[in-house]
Amino acid sequence: MDDSGSNKSTLERPKSDDSEFIVDWAENDSGNPFHWSKTRKWTVTISVSTISGFSAAASSIIAIGFPSMQNDLKCTEFQATLSLALYPLGFALTPLILAPLSEEWGRRPIYLASSFLFTMLFLPIALATDIHAVMGLRFLQGAAASTGSAMVGGTLADIWTTEERGNPMSLFSFAVLGVCGIAPAISGAVETSLGWRWIQWIGMIASGVFLVFLVLYGAPETRGTILLAHRAKQLREKTGDLRYRTPYPPPNLRQLIWLSTTRSIYFLFTEPIVTSFSLWIGFAWGLVYVLLDSIGIVFKELYGFNSWQIGLVFLTLTVGTAIGLALNPYQEHLYRKNYARIGPEARLYSACAAGVTFSLGSFLYAWTSYPFVPWIAPCIGIVIIIASVFAIYQAVFNYMADCNVMGMAFPLFTRQLYKTLTFRWGAVLAPIPFILFWFGPNIRARSKFASGIVSSKAVRDNEAELAGNKLIVEKLADEAKV
Repeated sequence: MDDSGSNKSTLERPKSDDSEFIVDWAENDSGNPFHWSKTRKWTVTISVSTISGFSAAASSIIAIGFPSMQNDLKCTEFQATLSLALYPLGFALTPLILAPLSEEWGRRPIYLASSFLFTMLFLPIALATDIHAVMGLRFLQGAAASTGSAMVGGTLADIWTTEERGNPMSLFSFAVLGVCGIAPAISGAVETSLGWRWIQWIGMIASGVFLVFLVLYGAPETRGTILLAHRAKQLREKTGDLRYRTPYPPPNLRQLIWLSTTRSIYFLFTEPIVTSFSLWIGFAWGLVYVLLDSIGIVFKELYGFNSWQIGLVFLTLTVGTAIGLALNPYQEHLYRKNYARIGPEARLYSACAAGVTFSLGSFLYAWTSYPFVPWIAPCIGIVIIIASVFAIYQAVFNYMADCNVMGMAFPLFTRQLYKTLTFRWGAVLAPIPFILFWFGPNIRARSKFASGIVSSKAVRDNEAELAGNKLIVEKLADEAKV
């Protein structure tokens, strides 16, 4: 895998010796995921984004059913809220251990296994007679949802080049944030007429239908090294010759899990860019969970909305996400235009603007939530917040795993947070993208990890250039002999 996160190294000419036959990609090999048709690439992109959409939907739909859940299970408001909070906790922890399995087993089996478990966990939740059972099952469902969702970035890197990846990433972000509005809108109508259990039944049916699509078509293997390993295995079985091998030795699974569980923590405390972005996206993503819980508080207690009307308010999240998606092509234009001049910081134009609008939206939502202020005012604040979070999420996607624990913690003190207007912290964190925009190159230069990548890449580029010059000299010499 190269520094951009793609598998372009598989395009290199294979090396061979007398003892082994090296199986690698031929030039323009149709089996290489980078050379798949656009239709197939977008089918995979939509499929894996939908997996993340289901994960986000399951996270948010539980909140809309709190009223009937409390009456049915005889639980407190805090216990019901804890069932919301435990989902992102499970979402945060398991990818560190399970996601590396895709490096050895491939993407497809992990997607199918985690999606099956995620779907089946709707069943015991819908049948639960005790709030503590719901809490534990929600944690497990978050764990199941996270494994597939955490691989989406890797899957997109398997099939799209760095230059092509902007729009697929936008679709993924839209699925994550936009569905957080659509699912509660549907659940609000279900909760009003059928109760919280039917929200789970409908979730299971929808997820089950999609699982069938994944099995049949939507989740092919995209990991290049795994596909080559399958090809080499087929050649060994077909010819009976055991010398067919890939140029990529199987990874050390124990080492992969160790790196996965320790490197993110190490980077969090040693890399200023990771620390600042993790803090920022952690607060922003935590605020999304605040919104999921506080919308019911604000619009029920202040405006007297019922569950169905509250569900419709959640559509503001989808509207905000759509606005962020519509503005993203301009960010992509700025990235392509300025990358050669300023480097990775060209990704931060929209994030800088979002740092300001995020604070404005938070302020508007907090200070217009009064009975004498029209209900549309806090709705506008939500739209601005989510459009900003979309831009932030796009900019710091690779740091997503670091923010999920904060997503678990925020719902537990939503009411205290709301009463004390901690939204103002958004203004404190807003300068982060501006600081990184102007000083990012200097910060990266001081980073041992980042500078190591740059140095190794420079060495490889220099070696490639020397090899190219050698070929030119040899070709000129041959022509001179002729």
